[in-house]
Amino acid sequence: MENREIIRRRQKARKILVQALYQWQLNKTDVAEIQAQYLAEHNPEKLDISYFSELLRGITQNTQELDEHIIPLLDRPAEMINPVEFAILRLSTYEFIYCLDIPFRVIIDEAVSLCKTYGTVEGHRYVNGVLHHLSIKLRPIETAARKS
Repeated sequence: MENREIIRRRQKARKILVQALYQWQLNKTDVAEIQAQYLAEHNPEKLDISYFSELLRGITQNTQELDEHIIPLLDRPAEMINPVEFAILRLSTYEFIYCLDIPFRVIIDEAVSLCKTYGTVEGHRYVNGVLHHLSIKLRPIETAARKS
């Protein structure tokens, strides 16, 4: 499969993942049920199913760890953050920590794009700022190399 196709399928997986995480955050529905629902509703040939499934399980199982990285960087209580934007922050933080093959700039760009689509009007600016600080903390060598 060509690289462009892989990128497109992962982008689609992220879009669906944000929706699934939003549902999970609000309803605390069983993750397996959410996964089955979203996979049944979407064409498996248009998204990276294994990526979607891996991240959905990983994010929901590691929420406390992810939140421990995110919450100190917020300028307000986590409950005051738009739930879609918080889902995007969790997704991106997970990718920073566990998806080292994805460059930090790609993670931030994808998050900003998702926020522009699903978040509040200026939410992408806030998420971008939080992720910038997270990238320095979680990917120090990569971000330092980018500056030089």
